[in-house]
Amino acid sequence: MQIALRGKNLQITQSLREYVEKKVGKIEKYFDNLTSAQVTLGVEKDRRIVEVTIPVNGIILRGEEATGDMYSSIDLVMDKLEKQVEKYRTQIYRRFRREGAKPPSTEERPAAETDEPFRVVKTKRFPIKPMAVDEAIMQMNLVGHDFFVFANAETEKVNVIYRRHDGDYGLIEPEF
Repeated sequence: MQIALRGKNLQITQSLREYVEKKVGKIEKYFDNLTSAQVTLGVEKDRRIVEVTIPVNGIILRGEEATGDMYSSIDLVMDKLEKQVEKYRTQIYRRFRREGAKPPSTEERPAAETDEPFRVVKTKRFPIKPMAVDEAIMQMNLVGHDFFVFANAETEKVNVIYRRHDGDYGLIEPEF
């Protein structure tokens, strides 16, 4: 697996690089065909932030942690990713099987097919009117949500605007 390591306000040392490669490499035991991982190490004030993104056949594993120590942040984010894999292992296994791809390799197989699936407890319907991204951000802030679904006036497609952890905004544009 190729690991793209990037530093924000930080010079990446060889020992830090080796530690990241060792820790991120542990995710390979869950999947046979991992090709890449993106790891960003950053420093903001007294926080050491680690972001890890690993694409796996259309599924994206992502984790972010921030502590006072870079090595602790790396450990915590990798623990988080391993828990994500364990928690969603059955769903991931079913998806691979349904799509005909090779399932994740694990020492033990996923839990029985009788596991309770995700539950939808509420459905909302609302009219969508075309609007600019700035207007969608304003609407999202007015309703007090962290995301907002809207029809983008420029592209005429359904988009999602969301508030990021750093206070900025992100835009999700679908590709078919």
